[in-house]
Amino acid sequence: MPKVRRKRSHVPQASVKHKAIGQWLGQWQMRGRLSSPTVALVLGGDAQREEFAAQFATENPDMDVWISSGANPEYSTWVFQESQVSLERLHLDYRAVDTVTNFTTLVDDFDRLGIESVYLITSDYHMRRANTIAAIVLGSRGIHYKSLPVASERPPEPLLRSLRDGGRSILWVLTGKTGSELAQLSSKLPARP
Repeated sequence: MPKVRRKRSHVPQASVKHKAIGQWLGQWQMRGRLSSPTVALVLGGDAQREEFAAQFATENPDMDVWISSGANPEYSTWVFQESQVSLERLHLDYRAVDTVTNFTTLVDDFDRLGIESVYLITSDYHMRRANTIAAIVLGSRGIHYKSLPVASERPPEPLLRSLRDGGRSILWVLTGKTGSELAQLSSKLPARP
């Protein structure tokens, strides 16, 4: 009697990996939705964001506010004093030079302090890019976030900016460099004749 070969039921390994990654991301997102932020992160670039954050801080008296490269310190402290928010709850950081570094300069501080979830405050037109970066940079340290957009009259930024900064964020996770260093280096090169 001839031997009959049975076909093995074989699930491609890539399919199993994709399913596992999808499940992990789904669980991570669900935990993020259920987590309660303990601090607010304000991305600098518009005084309205700091004014919004000061009002938010008055409504959430146990929450600290971190402002990354916002307005000058005198203005920031004045806004929070006018809103009667204790300056002990206000953390001003001026290391960031762009949106990606708003996150990369603070994420290790948050991780060291045991911060597991933050409110992300920026203008509505800027939120798509901020969400892209936050998912990658904060996510790399297991930190969740919830977006709080500040209303504006501006249209959303082009998708290309989100893609570019998403790539820069991945570069930072892999190398510790954001690419902003390359831009600074290239500006020092002599111009082509």
